[in-house]
Amino acid sequence: MAAPLLIRNRNYRLLLGAGTLSNLGDGLVVLALPWLATLMSQNPMAIGAVAAASRLPWLLFAIPAGVIIDNAEHNKLIARADLLRAAIALAILMLAVNQPAEGAVWVLAGLAFVLGSAEVLRNNAAQTMLPSIVDSKDLEAANGQLWSSEQLTNQFIGPPLAGALIAAGIGIPFGVDAALLVLSAGFVWMITLAPRAQTKTRFRQALVEGVAFMRADTLLLRLAVVLGIANFIATATITVQVLFAQDVLAMSAYAYGLVLSVAALGAVTGSLLAPKLVGFFGTQRCLYLSIATWGVGYLSIGLSKSAYAMATALFFVMAAAMLWNVITVSWRQRRIPSALLGRVNSIYRFFGWGSMPLGAMTGGLLVSVLEQELGREFALRATFICAGAACALLLGYAMARLRLE
Repeated sequence: MAAPLLIRNRNYRLLLGAGTLSNLGDGLVVLALPWLATLMSQNPMAIGAVAAASRLPWLLFAIPAGVIIDNAEHNKLIARADLLRAAIALAILMLAVNQPAEGAVWVLAGLAFVLGSAEVLRNNAAQTMLPSIVDSKDLEAANGQLWSSEQLTNQFIGPPLAGALIAAGIGIPFGVDAALLVLSAGFVWMITLAPRAQTKTRFRQALVEGVAFMRADTLLLRLAVVLGIANFIATATITVQVLFAQDVLAMSAYAYGLVLSVAALGAVTGSLLAPKLVGFFGTQRCLYLSIATWGVGYLSIGLSKSAYAMATALFFVMAAAMLWNVITVSWRQRRIPSALLGRVNSIYRFFGWGSMPLGAMTGGLLVSVLEQELGREFALRATFICAGAACALLLGYAMARLRLE
């Protein structure tokens, strides 16, 4: 009987360890960043701008990042990106402790933009590096464990810990994040990789090659578009989620952190059960199940009257999201040639993640418009109800146009 992947593969242990540290820091920021924004301003547009700024780099830089990744040593690129993120976290800490005025929320948005830019390189490089670390037959297991670790630390442990740290000082979560990112960079730097062929073509030509592959693969392009719409919907809800928790359900920072932890538990559950669910239901049905669950979950949040109801809905939404991720990431890593993986993966994530800043701004704008005539609570609830309806339309498209099996 073969030893577990984590025991027999040193490089994978280092990558998983680095990801765990990095994602724990990210979990602190998941709660602390929007919470800090609400301390600076109660304007939904300003809070939406902070959320959009952290995701805007996926729209602006995802495609050129792929060329950089294909020409770089992946582990060193990841380590440098983590060190840059640590520096930005320290800058946010300084902003937080200096009693910022309301206008400082736009400075916070600028720092969130730089933080997100480094994340584009880091996350794309990590996904691109994984097939060179583990065998093809181990990709589902590796991706499942990585997603589980990410959600366990990013959503289950990080947010409630951030809620407790915020009680001691709003800047503390950002200081802890910086320390964790430095440790993460050290882990990744110790990964040893075999020499790999790097693209010798010029930047423009290398970019054109990646775009040409993506255009030729209709199924891959459709999958990217579906992911982009799903992430647009999700980010629109996430942007106003903290306001929904505060204004509609009257949650404290600690209580909201616990709700996010329940969501993370759903994500871990979905990640670990994904291979078994695919084996039982098949890839196709699991994709449809994921989208349908998102829609029901968003609708349930929009109608919820307690933190318990919101937490339950988020549990299933995140479980479905991780099921989708494990299936599609593994499928993509096998489908794209290794020499093009960095570029094509980045183009895919441009479509899949580039919509997120648009979703963030749309969520804030929708609440701002509706609350003027219908009140704040109705506006916040309407965002989630609209998201549920949009998922129903997305499911119809997926059933008509997506066939992965």
